[in-house]
Amino acid sequence: MDPDLSMTSALPIPDGEAGAAAVSDRHAGDLARLRERIVAFAASRYAGAHAEDLAQEVLVLLHEKYGHLDRMEDLVPLAFQILRFKLAAHRRKAARRGEYDAVDVDAFPPPSDAPDPATVLERKELLARLMGGIARLGDRCRELFRLKLQGRGFAEIQGLMGAASLNTVYTWDHRCRKQLLESLGGRWEGSAGRGAP
Repeated sequence: MDPDLSMTSALPIPDGEAGAAAVSDRHAGDLARLRERIVAFAASRYAGAHAEDLAQEVLVLLHEKYGHLDRMEDLVPLAFQILRFKLAAHRRKAARRGEYDAVDVDAFPPPSDAPDPATVLERKELLARLMGGIARLGDRCRELFRLKLQGRGFAEIQGLMGAASLNTVYTWDHRCRKQLLESLGGRWEGSAGRGAP
């Protein structure tokens, strides 16, 4: 234990008002030294700017809940145990808020949700090619693609187009896609490896 933190109960208590004032001054001095040790301990445990606040919270808790303890040999271990709990709670709170891995927004602006201009241009060119290819197809293929783009399923398309069976719709779809691919020059888009519509 720190010799600076004297035990108030081990010292003789003088009589009268002067004696009570001396004990109160000595107790205030002990609490001031205890507060300094709490702040130093909290600062050494990466509490940084929050060390003063944590020390104040510990002292307030000691005063409110443990006011019946007046011996420093009881208060010091209790104060540091409370401080350890407060430090753990402070770390959990900082981790929940993402303070440990926070990045300065000015230095690293967040990425934009908008697609880059090259992707937008590629999609526009692909759409123009597809629309031109579909325009060159027959009526049945254009109607089939229109219904598919509306999100209709093959069973629903069968009913709307009056096909005899579901396999007929599958056959039409295969033939129309093949005709569209041929009208686009044998590939769906400029770069190879992409899927078909």
